[in-house]
Amino acid sequence: MKLTQFARSAGCAGKLAPGVLDAALKTIPRQNLPGVVVGYENSDDAGVFQLTSDITVVQTVDYFPPMVDDPYTFGQIAAANALSDVYAMGGQPKTALSIVGFPAAGVDFSVLGDIMRGGIDKLNEAGVALLGGHSVRDDEIKFGYAITGTIATKDIKQNSGAQAGNRIILTKPLGIGLITTAVKRGQPQPEHVHAAIAAMLQLNRRAAEICLGFPVDAMTDVTGYGLAGHGIEVAKASHVSIEIDHRQIPLLPGALEYSRAGFCAGGLTNNREFFGPSVSISDSVPPDMQNVLFDPQTSGGLLVFCRPDAADALLGKLQSEGITAVEIGFIAAPAERLLTLN
Repeated sequence: MKLTQFARSAGCAGKLAPGVLDAALKTIPRQNLPGVVVGYENSDDAGVFQLTSDITVVQTVDYFPPMVDDPYTFGQIAAANALSDVYAMGGQPKTALSIVGFPAAGVDFSVLGDIMRGGIDKLNEAGVALLGGHSVRDDEIKFGYAITGTIATKDIKQNSGAQAGNRIILTKPLGIGLITTAVKRGQPQPEHVHAAIAAMLQLNRRAAEICLGFPVDAMTDVTGYGLAGHGIEVAKASHVSIEIDHRQIPLLPGALEYSRAGFCAGGLTNNREFFGPSVSISDSVPPDMQNVLFDPQTSGGLLVFCRPDAADALLGKLQSEGITAVEIGFIAAPAERLLTLN
């Protein structure tokens, strides 16, 4: 049995189109309650709440349909992806609650056990306690977690913190959406799938810990809205513009091949439609690389905005610990378009 047969979309490509979500959020009245340090106004990765004078908590939730066929691996990826939002905020995840959608018939329940076992093994790797969860009947398999952690005020990394001159570092290669779409359509090369899975299984824990030791002004993770979408969220919140050199973007093996073959997830098209008007793309950027800019990632890397005089040292430290960190661009003064791909 292949899990991807039970998915209309793969992983984070299953997110609601950003335009739909944006329209819905605009109808929600704003709250003004004490204790909220970071809410949802700037599309940050997680919320932050001052619980007491000594305790500040960070919370997020993330779940999605399968992007791989092996249940255990899917569970691991779902956990790594959910934990990533807390790491991207500068926090330390502590507890998890599982979220499950599973068919009432037609699928052996041992599959659900394998998914949950993969998830808890990844939580164990992160030192996070599973406290419980909730499940519903669903024709489409879905799995993920709500994560709660703690965070020091000095470590909070918000989308609004980027500064002109920041050098931009990406800690994982792109192309996961293109490859998982090939998986769903039954046309992947095994070595490409293995490389994508290895990237998705890698926790952003150590990369975030390293970044907290350097003057980093903002940090986010690259997931369902792709490099363009998550970069634009930072640029918009920080009132700056981003410039990226497409030649420096790290790619998973096979990403451009699947891009040229048209293995573009529906999420990629949605991202292009919503974020495209805020992007300027040079004529020198080939179409297959343009697709990568909008490709939805699952359990993607951190997008790090570091002060210029410390970026080389940060890159060196990340790379010395086996993290695929690459400098891909910089923050510029506000321009007509929020993101430029050269």
